[in-house]
Amino acid sequence: MDMRKIWTSLLAGVVLAALPMWAGAQEGTKTARELRASYDKSLEGKTVAYLPIALGVPLSDEWGRVVKEGVEWRGMKFEVRDPNNNPSAMQQALTALVDQKPDVLIVQNPSVTLLMKDLKRAEQQGTHVIQINMSSNYKSDAFVGADWHEIGRMLATDVVKQCGTGSGKSGKVQIVQGELTAAASVDQVGGIMEVLNKDPNIKVVSNQAANWDTNTALNITATVIQQHPDLCASIGFWGVMESGAAQAIRNAGKINDVKVYASGEGSQLDCDQVNSGNFYKFLSYKATEQGHDLVMAALTLLESGEKPGARNLEYYTQPIWLDKTNASGANCFALPKKS
Repeated sequence: MDMRKIWTSLLAGVVLAALPMWAGAQEGTKTARELRASYDKSLEGKTVAYLPIALGVPLSDEWGRVVKEGVEWRGMKFEVRDPNNNPSAMQQALTALVDQKPDVLIVQNPSVTLLMKDLKRAEQQGTHVIQINMSSNYKSDAFVGADWHEIGRMLATDVVKQCGTGSGKSGKVQIVQGELTAAASVDQVGGIMEVLNKDPNIKVVSNQAANWDTNTALNITATVIQQHPDLCASIGFWGVMESGAAQAIRNAGKINDVKVYASGEGSQLDCDQVNSGNFYKFLSYKATEQGHDLVMAALTLLESGEKPGARNLEYYTQPIWLDKTNASGANCFALPKKS
């Protein structure tokens, strides 16, 4: 018996038997092919439009950067409009975008009422609407952002620790709001007062709107610190705006006496304020993470196959406290490089 012939024959049989398996491996699994085909069918060629209150600020620029990168990688088109902090221009831009009928529309609301009619019209015409960080009075397909009531309660709870009963401090607190009719202001104030009102030592000596403007916050606070040199804490609703309040307190020589708090996106600018001693603590709602959540919300809505307006999804951001121990590295997203 020729053993070499026997082995050759056996090997040939094994190779022939394995050929179909090898061919299948070359093509990948049937499940993977079907999943990818369904994914591409849902997303490829779709348009995602983005309308912030204004570009040129770290918050909206970071959202836009992350969303653009995420949707274009998935074969979708990305469009953006910049109303440059002009409510009238924003209303006009939204009306024009709704008429163009993008597949997904991401909108940051300057107030709870200004854009709500067009947001509803967009869904009625077949566009999925995602509201970012500040909702309107109309509940659309999805909301991505901070839970402002939670943010307010967290800020106030820490203020009470520093200025409340037993602290030996005056208990005097300043609040610097953004736009009075913005959801971020309305809900944040609600959370703050819910906590502050429980401590008899706390006195809110100023609760004014700076309309998200640094210089306005500086001017308001300069007056407050002059009238109340024993101010214990200042709470601001956005880091960029509250940096003005911090500067006024520093100009008065009180930066080591007044605890300055702010909430915001967590950019390098915010971390610089913390590390320079202008902010005592900063409550970050992580704009980079919110950008990724915006992309995930868009994918969920497009892949669901449901009609716009069929559901209300919420993607809340987990806030993180930043102080001098951790205001660095990944907790502070980089600012765009100027060309």
